Amino acid sequence: MDESLVLKKCGYILGNTLGDGSYGKVKSAYSERLKTNVAVKIINRKKAAADFLEKFLPRELEIQATLSHSNIVKIFKIFETSDGKVFMVMELGVQGDLLEFVKSRGALPEDFARKLFRHLSAAIKYMHDQDIVHRDLKCENLLLDKDFNLKVSDFGFTRRIVYTETGKMELSKTFCGSAAYAAPEVLQGIPYNPKMYDIWSMGVILFVMVCGSMPYDDSNIKRMLRIQKEHRVDFPRSKHVPGECKDIIYKILHPDVKRRLDICSILEHHWLVKHGEASGRHHNRPSTSKAALSSKDDKKDSKTEADAPPAPAKEEEHAGPSSNRIDTDCVT
Repeated sequence: MDESLVLKKCGYILGNTLGDGSYGKVKSAYSERLKTNVAVKIINRKKAAADFLEKFLPRELEIQATLSHSNIVKIFKIFETSDGKVFMVMELGVQGDLLEFVKSRGALPEDFARKLFRHLSAAIKYMHDQDIVHRDLKCENLLLDKDFNLKVSDFGFTRRIVYTETGKMELSKTFCGSAAYAAPEVLQGIPYNPKMYDIWSMGVILFVMVCGSMPYDDSNIKRMLRIQKEHRVDFPRSKHVPGECKDIIYKILHPDVKRRLDICSILEHHWLVKHGEASGRHHNRPSTSKAALSSKDDKKDSKTEADAPPAPAKEEEHAGPSSNRIDTDCVT
């Protein structure tokens, strides 16, 4: 059946294509019930690889339907048609994704970056507390709503942590995500702690927010890996990044997993909590400067580690509960 007819039957008026992938696409739509615009991810099982259908898609559908947090894209409905198409109706990031945002506006003001990173940290804390990992955190997968609140999206590589009978975490072996955001242990093909992989990706994202550029040049993976293993984090001299912000980035991007900050330590870091949520209210609109996202534009200033006293973290409020079931009323 035609996609627009399927969605119309369920109360959605199909709009423009927002993005295309290997096995499907994302389109905008208008929800007659919610009286608002939504995003619809449409996956075609007939075009998908067996590994995706057997492992990744079931995880995405099961896990994302159970998540309920103000900084995670909300799922309104999941249904499937008889011809093998899966429809995921979700919250729309009307301000687009963080990558395009930084590309068009340049490095974000410190308080605004802090607000967004606090949102990201709260979402990851919520997931990690439930032993759920994302494994594909990157600027493209972070959406901004109409009020410039950050929403984590795209759970295609998500999974639940598995523990042995003795309580030891089973390490992940699958290479997931993008090389530019991948931790050195992942790039080396070493079985890895997926929670700490998420943490590394968060460090890359924060660097992008405050510098307007990538911390590492992924056009040469071997060279990038060597720099990462040397614990080098070079900040552009043209950007003023406060010492406390450099400190949290430097401690997140630590090649030694045992010395890398975990999510609780991030939330307790002085840079993230010293001003509280109120400080971001005057920075709900980012800089209007124009700067393309590049890892090569500016001369770099090497960072040395500096200590910052921790402060107690302030917990984020969760969104109200959402449905954790797959709807069947629209299945055709």
